[in-house]
Amino acid sequence: MARVAAPPGVVVRRMTAEDVDAVVSIETEAFSSPWSRETFLDLVDQPGLEFLVMEDRDAGVIGYAVLWCVLDQGELANMAVTPSLRGRGLGTFLLSRVLEIARERCVETVYLEVRASNETAARLYTRFGFSDVGVRRGYYQHPKEDARLMMTTLG
Repeated sequence: MARVAAPPGVVVRRMTAEDVDAVVSIETEAFSSPWSRETFLDLVDQPGLEFLVMEDRDAGVIGYAVLWCVLDQGELANMAVTPSLRGRGLGTFLLSRVLEIARERCVETVYLEVRASNETAARLYTRFGFSDVGVRRGYYQHPKEDARLMMTTLG
């Protein structure tokens, strides 16, 4: 997919400890089994981790992504946009930046899991070249649900 232009006033940057409360707020709103504040604090400055926030100059932190990079493989462990701002291309922009950073880190293959019922997210990932490579039965809790395992190869 071609480079996605930044929406006006929006940047993606590395997360800092000062961003954790905003990230936790998005996480809690977006997911039925959210990661804890402590988990996010533990991730700040972890080697091999790209922890990114998407910030709007007026609204502050409006999204985030967690990408683990190990040698030539990456795992998009988590990504969310403030639910009230979805449908405006922000997830597309954030994912494009995540994959650009993965390429810069010499990652060749990126994996992710997505709820089987989350067709909106799966369509986004498919637009970026991700395809289904497996199923993780009962992966998600609250509610219990399978995960689609998806993968893309970066060129």
